[in-house]
Amino acid sequence: MNRYRADLHVHTVLSPCGDLEMSPANIVSIAARKGIDILGITDHNSTKHAALIKKLAEKEGIFVIGGAEVTTREEIHCLALFENNDSLVKFQQFLDAHLADVKNKPGIFGYQVVVDEDDIILEEEEKLLISAVNKSLEEVQHTVHQLDGLFIPAHIDRPSYSMFSQLGFIPPDLKADALEISKQVSEEEMRNRHPGLKGYTLIGSSDAHYPDQIGSRTSIFEMERRSFAEIRKALAGEEGRKVWVE
Repeated sequence: MNRYRADLHVHTVLSPCGDLEMSPANIVSIAARKGIDILGITDHNSTKHAALIKKLAEKEGIFVIGGAEVTTREEIHCLALFENNDSLVKFQQFLDAHLADVKNKPGIFGYQVVVDEDDIILEEEEKLLISAVNKSLEEVQHTVHQLDGLFIPAHIDRPSYSMFSQLGFIPPDLKADALEISKQVSEEEMRNRHPGLKGYTLIGSSDAHYPDQIGSRTSIFEMERRSFAEIRKALAGEEGRKVWVE
């Protein structure tokens, strides 16, 4: 088995709260410099930068999983990660159909732009991406799994936009592939605080919105190689694969 360092929660300049220096090219360059082996691209309610970053990252030997950080109807943030571009396109269609029709105000929330590898703006997203979709936590989970993706409620330790802050508990029927904690808490502390986490895999990610945050919290995946299938096995603890919070 090999060990790989992963940061599965990184935003780009497309997220309104993302720094303007979080362009695809800069993200890849910084991740390479920081020794990140696996990178998750998860803009708020959008997948539109994932394919480009995956292409750029291949040149640096970084494995990229594309997806989004979805805000559910309950205002719970969840990571949705997919293996291929076809699934990303289908999930983007789901997001476009169900995201609240609220216009972005760049002067208040920040710009939401899609750029190319040379940082040239190709598109400006008009809908406010930090709004919620009109689907519940369970409905988003079901859609992600229908597309054979990974569903991971985000930063569950935080006092807002988390599963515990919004619900106060883990829904008994929720089929999460893992649960994410932020850099504000250790895995041991979180498990001691919430005994109900027994049986769930925890990962740690940076939730980076600024360049210096990339890789500030990571997970270690122990598996044979970098692939979506191997990552799925590691999250499930199958066939000797495993993952822990660094």
